[in-house]
Amino acid sequence: MSLFLLNLILAVSWAALTGNFTLPGLAVGTVVGFVALWVASPLFEDNGGGYFKRVFKWVKLIVLFHWELIVSSIYVVWDVLTPRHRAKPGVICVPLKAKGEAEVLLVTNLISLTPGTLSMDVTEDCNTLVVHAMFADNADQIRADIENGMEKWVREAFE
Repeated sequence: MSLFLLNLILAVSWAALTGNFTLPGLAVGTVVGFVALWVASPLFEDNGGGYFKRVFKWVKLIVLFHWELIVSSIYVVWDVLTPRHRAKPGVICVPLKAKGEAEVLLVTNLISLTPGTLSMDVTEDCNTLVVHAMFADNADQIRADIENGMEKWVREAFE
């Protein structure tokens, strides 16, 4: 049985024991189940290493995306509310290292959800992403930020 399935069973069991079948109740059950599985990991064949590493990488992706969301929101709001506008919009082609449609889809959606950027198109071979950036002063810096930021975090989460 996979550890993910076991974690879901523990979450539902927690909700049944507490009588709290709400989304927060299931979330608490998932966290409690994850901690219980982590403590019991020496009992599993591979110590559950793959599952726990993947969960931590997905949590890292979520936390870092929210950080980028907050920082870019503040930057865009500051530019809109101050009299001096620093926005120099532009369209930039970004080469992608992400492989597979799911990785490319997640990268494009995260970029579109971040204020100040918008994914416009992906080439058919999924190797190049066309991005509209509100602050496109330095295209090379934007390419590096995407490659070493969201794209890297997504690739790590899918490993």
